[in-house]
Amino acid sequence: MTDQDKKFMRRAIELANEGMNANAGGPFGAVIVKDGEIISEGYNRVTSSNDPTAHAEVVAIRNACEKLGTFQLDDCIIYTSCEPCPMCLGAIYWARPKKVFYACQREDAAAIDFDDQMIYDEIAKNMAERQIEFTSVLREEGVKAFENWTKKQDRTEY
Repeated sequence: MTDQDKKFMRRAIELANEGMNANAGGPFGAVIVKDGEIISEGYNRVTSSNDPTAHAEVVAIRNACEKLGTFQLDDCIIYTSCEPCPMCLGAIYWARPKKVFYACQREDAAAIDFDDQMIYDEIAKNMAERQIEFTSVLREEGVKAFENWTKKQDRTEY
């Protein structure tokens, strides 16, 4: 980790405190950097926006993609104040940054009651064994949209 990486991580940690002190949500912050410059920032806004997906990383990814006019962050680096939760991890993989730095670990978050272990455990289970009931309905009709996608000539791949 370089001095510049430490500078960007300190900003992510600063954002975690800003969001927490503004009562926006939990103590989590993230910045996205491209070519050595911060292009996007975010802090957790779950409780202030009544949006369970408004985690710092997701907020920062949405802002960066809007700013860059793309849905992928190929040449970007994400700095986040904590190891990403399962949802943010998925968003990060979809956004495809080249690297992620994080400060706190999931055990640190669990120690202050932000414990995602249940979600990690649920992902590994078969659908029938999960705590929330999942039921497939109208699969035959739903698959038609997938078939149409494979035939679509002007689709944008991702």
